Amino acid sequence: MTLYTTDYLEYYLTLVGWLVNNGIWATLENSGVFALPFMAIVVSEWLRARGEGADEGNKGVLSSLRIENRLWVALMVMLFAGIPVIPVDLSTLRFDQSRSSQCQVNVAEPGETGWSNAFTTLNNQSAQVPVWWFFVHALSKAITGSAVASIPCGTDLRQMRMEIDSTRIDDPILAQEIADFTHDCYGPARAKLFMNRPDLSDEEVNDVTWIGSRYFMDTPGFYDEYHSRTPRTAWPYDEVRDVGLALVDSGGGYPTCREWWSDSGIGLRPRLLAKVDPDLLSRIGRWLGTTAQQDVDDEVIRAIASPRQQVMNQGHVYADYGGQIDMTLPNVVTRGAADAGLAVGSLGFFPAMDVMRQALPMVLSFLKMALLICIPLVLVVGTFDLKMVTTVSVVQFALFFVEFWFALARWIDSTILDALYGGGSPHANLNVLMGLNNAFDDMLLNFVMAAMFLILPTFWIAALGWAGLRTGNFLQGLNDGTAQARSAGSSGVNTVMKGMK
Repeated sequence: MTLYTTDYLEYYLTLVGWLVNNGIWATLENSGVFALPFMAIVVSEWLRARGEGADEGNKGVLSSLRIENRLWVALMVMLFAGIPVIPVDLSTLRFDQSRSSQCQVNVAEPGETGWSNAFTTLNNQSAQVPVWWFFVHALSKAITGSAVASIPCGTDLRQMRMEIDSTRIDDPILAQEIADFTHDCYGPARAKLFMNRPDLSDEEVNDVTWIGSRYFMDTPGFYDEYHSRTPRTAWPYDEVRDVGLALVDSGGGYPTCREWWSDSGIGLRPRLLAKVDPDLLSRIGRWLGTTAQQDVDDEVIRAIASPRQQVMNQGHVYADYGGQIDMTLPNVVTRGAADAGLAVGSLGFFPAMDVMRQALPMVLSFLKMALLICIPLVLVVGTFDLKMVTTVSVVQFALFFVEFWFALARWIDSTILDALYGGGSPHANLNVLMGLNNAFDDMLLNFVMAAMFLILPTFWIAALGWAGLRTGNFLQGLNDGTAQARSAGSSGVNTVMKGMK
């Protein structure tokens, strides 16, 4: 039989937890402390029967029956929930790669990590698990896994957008060449377009707003006629193309704007495309489906080379109470001030929340380990009570099921952009990326979604309380365990700002 874990940190800490659990149980067993609860049961039931008065019949028979029932229950609890009998055989979940590809979620293969060789011993020690906790672990993982699998297959838009936003032109020569291209090619072409005033479709109107415009590239009289005003060594001097232009010692020529942009290997387009992770391009292509890969590449390059501000949603994608139905001037002013405050506040808030989301699964794994270590002592202090076993079992299941709430929060955070903007801004501007390069219009929603990683698990624990299960506020550990990480993440912005000053 096998216990399954979700990640390798949980794999390691679960093994550590059961090793310490076995050591504590061995200490309780060898010292005889495990027998104290049985003595406590006998004394407590005898005192309970004695204190009920003389009208309850034969006190000896009554107390003996109660003691017998409690002792049998305690013995069964000790046998099934206290004594380790099943050897630990841990394994990570084996993911269906075809399903992962379909859902566009990257899952690291065991061979790609330092944990490729599974192990079940530490320092030549192997662990064993009581029958009941083995069942609770297996059942909890099964329910949590099925719940996560029931989440609709969605695209991690948030992660793709963050990768696009984080892609920078770190080559100063390339950045200067883009500026030269804008000055020598895009500026004159756009000026000529305004003078001629041709009839353009909506798609063409959107296309001519960036330097790699397909319209300027394919329409005669634009990028086929304009050329670089300074020699480029990547293009040798051509006596036919460069007639009348100066021949310099380097032998560099004056490529046309079309050559300058699209020539294989040396053009601006392929060099900009090389700055983007190929895996990111393929994921965006799979998400967009029927869209040509060239269009996807162009839009990613557009986001990198010529980012432009999208139209903000002004909060109209959801019901809000931020102002009157017909926005008055004070409403508009306060909304503008609030947007500015969100923009400034996001500088510290978003890094803190990003660190928190990365730290939460780590803290959860440590809480699971702590629970395994506490089980023997809790059973002994609770006199092997069946209610105590039920409570601890529910707490363990609740800890495992928190993984589902993390997965749900991440899925909503990744897909809510597509859900909210599917029929309008920023989709309506014919941008293939559908707002992936727009990081401001959903800023308020970002603040709310970041908090969901703590609010949803807290609500889950509260829901267990409705059923009369007092599991305690163990999730406070998630908040406390990530507090320092959040503080350190947000302080990075302050450090940068001080350095700039």
